[in-house]
Amino acid sequence: MINLAIIGTSWITQQFIEAADETKSFKLTRVYSRTEAKAQTFIDGLSKELDSSSVKISTDLDKFFASEDFDTVYIASPNALHFAQARQAIESGKNVIVEKPSTSTIREYTILDTLAHEKGVYFFEAARQIHEPIFKKIQAYVDANREQLTGATLSYMKYSSKMDSFLAGNKPNIFNPKFSGGALYDLGVYAVYDSIVLFGAPNKVDYEPELLSTGIDGSGSLTLKYDKFDVNIIVGKTKNSYMPSEIYFGKKTLLMDSAGDITKISEANADKQISVIPTTKSDNPMDSEAVEFARIMNENDTATYDKLSSYARRVNRVLEQARTSAGLVFEADKEK
Repeated sequence: MINLAIIGTSWITQQFIEAADETKSFKLTRVYSRTEAKAQTFIDGLSKELDSSSVKISTDLDKFFASEDFDTVYIASPNALHFAQARQAIESGKNVIVEKPSTSTIREYTILDTLAHEKGVYFFEAARQIHEPIFKKIQAYVDANREQLTGATLSYMKYSSKMDSFLAGNKPNIFNPKFSGGALYDLGVYAVYDSIVLFGAPNKVDYEPELLSTGIDGSGSLTLKYDKFDVNIIVGKTKNSYMPSEIYFGKKTLLMDSAGDITKISEANADKQISVIPTTKSDNPMDSEAVEFARIMNENDTATYDKLSSYARRVNRVLEQARTSAGLVFEADKEK
């Protein structure tokens, strides 16, 4: 049994805990929050099917990481906090599962990856969609038609739940450079993961953002250039889009209803006939990654772990290259 602790008490943390519990390989033992009341409210709100009666609470990070009742921590705090928290976890001998993007810079990623190897622990970036059965179907389709591959357009735009607050004059973390926010790092990371896993690392990266008053990208257009084709990525947190994402294979096109939360895929032929490709989708999109992380740790599957790490490294590098091309600066860039 993998004893699990969490940092972060948002909806995504609850979703991961429920997915982890479904695997029957994880047991939630501890919750960290800045206040005990917030942690208790979070625990009380967990599914009644999940036994949370013995879950302990920490409000001090040093004491939290000194606890011996967990060996793995899931981190879902604001992006800018990931590095310090993951580093402290690894130094304490804990396995780490951290929400994407795991770091704000490639320098931070390299430090954590190196440290995890030195300490003999796992450091996972939680890119849930690449573990889902529907994404595996996309991978198989791309592999079977790779010789005809001529490019892709990937779209992921959702009006942020924090946008109204921002327009009212507030400064939510997601639109704050201090917390490594913005559309690219919040939603674009999904499409970059799609590109890295399906097509490999690009030769050139260019990002054209629409900036908010905080200097953060509210939306933008990212181009990844490969040897024989381009991938165009459209991301945004200031508007909604309902356009599909597409991967091109000459006369044929593979359509996905999203570049992030993919629920449907289909194929269009030269006669504009569209055929739905049968697949499965779990009610909890984090089920598949929870199963895979548990399997890798329990079986010590270093080959798969190394492959996932190589994806994460490339994704974090592309994100930084995109920011650099656009002149976007985070507080983390000033750290030495």
